[in-house]
Amino acid sequence: MLGVGRSLSDVSQRLLRNLALRCQQVQCLRVGNAEIPNHKRLQISLQYIHGIGRSRAHQILVDLSVQNKLTKDLTGVELNALKEEVSKYLTGGDLKRCVSGDVQKLIDSGCYRGIRHVDMLPCRGQRTKTNARTRKEHTKQLGKVPTSR
Repeated sequence: MLGVGRSLSDVSQRLLRNLALRCQQVQCLRVGNAEIPNHKRLQISLQYIHGIGRSRAHQILVDLSVQNKLTKDLTGVELNALKEEVSKYLTGGDLKRCVSGDVQKLIDSGCYRGIRHVDMLPCRGQRTKTNARTRKEHTKQLGKVPTSR
């Protein structure tokens, strides 16, 4: 009986170790207040951060002179350098606050672009007779009737 009890406890301990290791592998890295996936290349996984696109991700890798390898293969030094480089840019919640503040300035000033933002219509010169369906659908859902000016 003791042999069977020991083997069960050994098996359970091995299972717990394996589960602990697997949980660590599944976890994502946290860079720039966003989680980036481990199983993708670094240039692609950096694009999960709000405010970093393809060109900026490529520029970060060039500045750091880091290969475009899997995120989980990064060393601690490379990871710290990556976090410092990303922190130089305006990303995440700070970028969203900045953009919403800029839009609010346009609305408060009462300029043409601000009025278009309020009416939820395109504000960069696009035609609205046949296109702009996505912007117009928002007004229908909210129950707001676009005003003619």
